[in-house]
Amino acid sequence: MKQKEALSKKAVKHFLDGYNCAQSVLLTMSEHRKNKNELIPKIATGFGGGIGRCGSVCGALTGGVMAIGIKYGTNQSSAEERRKCYELAQQLYRRFEKKHSSTLCRNLIDYDLSNAEELEKAKKTNVFEKKCPEYIKTVIEILTEFDE
Repeated sequence: MKQKEALSKKAVKHFLDGYNCAQSVLLTMSEHRKNKNELIPKIATGFGGGIGRCGSVCGALTGGVMAIGIKYGTNQSSAEERRKCYELAQQLYRRFEKKHSSTLCRNLIDYDLSNAEELEKAKKTNVFEKKCPEYIKTVIEILTEFDE
């Protein structure tokens, strides 16, 4: 339990320090698993705001899927080799959706970030600081359970 809390706090700190939600999750899990790579968190950059602020799948969730891929993914072309990764990604997705009633950024934060006016409103209301840490924590908690 302490590990979940510590990792959740670390991920939220990364977020509050300026990384987006996808980067925060991926960076935290990669640091925890000691997966040093110059592409982390760079590769997660475009997933913030529901994929480039399009409001699609939550960045914390996509960052979590990337973290699953790093640990459980494969370099093989075999469908059988992908099965474990798919199962865990599906579990993460479904558990997140069950807890938060949606996986879409625009539904989770109630703003359309692809619209400049909506983005400014979101910033002014501090919606990112108010809501996103909870989504980051959820993903980190689930990921740490997968590692147990």
